[in-house]
Amino acid sequence: MLELFKIGFISFTVVDLIDITIVSFLTYQIYKLIRGTVAAQILLGLMALLALSLIAQLTGMRTLTYILKLITDVWVLVFVVLFQPELRRFLMMLSKSRLLRFFSSNKYEIDIDVAEELTDAVFEMSQHQHGALIVIERSAEIKAIIDTGVIIDAKLSKDLLRNIFFPRSPLHDGAVVVKNNIIKAARCTLPLSNKSEVNGISLGMRHKAGLGISEQSDVLSLIVSEETGSISIAENGELTSGLSKESLKNLLNEKLNLKQQTNVRGIFEQFWK
Repeated sequence: MLELFKIGFISFTVVDLIDITIVSFLTYQIYKLIRGTVAAQILLGLMALLALSLIAQLTGMRTLTYILKLITDVWVLVFVVLFQPELRRFLMMLSKSRLLRFFSSNKYEIDIDVAEELTDAVFEMSQHQHGALIVIERSAEIKAIIDTGVIIDAKLSKDLLRNIFFPRSPLHDGAVVVKNNIIKAARCTLPLSNKSEVNGISLGMRHKAGLGISEQSDVLSLIVSEETGSISIAENGELTSGLSKESLKNLLNEKLNLKQQTNVRGIFEQFWK
């Protein structure tokens, strides 16, 4: 079995190495998911119960063993019920892996000029402190989220986004979902993140929603704070705040599969440059 080395009568093979690597990776990912959440405290409590059960069996405490056995008999059911949000996030994280995304049929492409319209709209809303939440769909479809809102199905433009998120607009509450170059829906409802603060800064409902959908699906969330006008991006459960117009544009270029659109006007401008 391709033995790597041997300590006494115990041999260490390539299979053992692969086994340890996979378990370590999964353990680290689970730790990242529950770090700083209530789930981490619950997990410690369950581990304490398991340790107490082992001690009770080893020391012959029959009554305590019987009581704890009633709990461990439904251990899997309790685990699934208590950790349902974390398990869902973990499975979604696996589905967002590069290997699985390679086989995904949901390809996304956004034209460069549309991305610039998006950047301009976000920056202008930031200047006027108009709160906004824009979710850009990537390799994973979020039809269930789109169905919670009002269907728009219109080409993305700066003016349309500004109108949607104007404070007195009936559609300004909730999120806008963008797929490729199209605004699919507005006033969509998003799942909230369990995180209440990031880097010591408390999160409002808009930021928790943008962060929450990024934890569960392969999307980019653009968030404009109504209180401060600050621009943030959420991706894979991580929040980057305090973006300038240029840094926002650079991040969109990096995170999205931008497609150069050739047109007569662009060729003419390039010629005169």
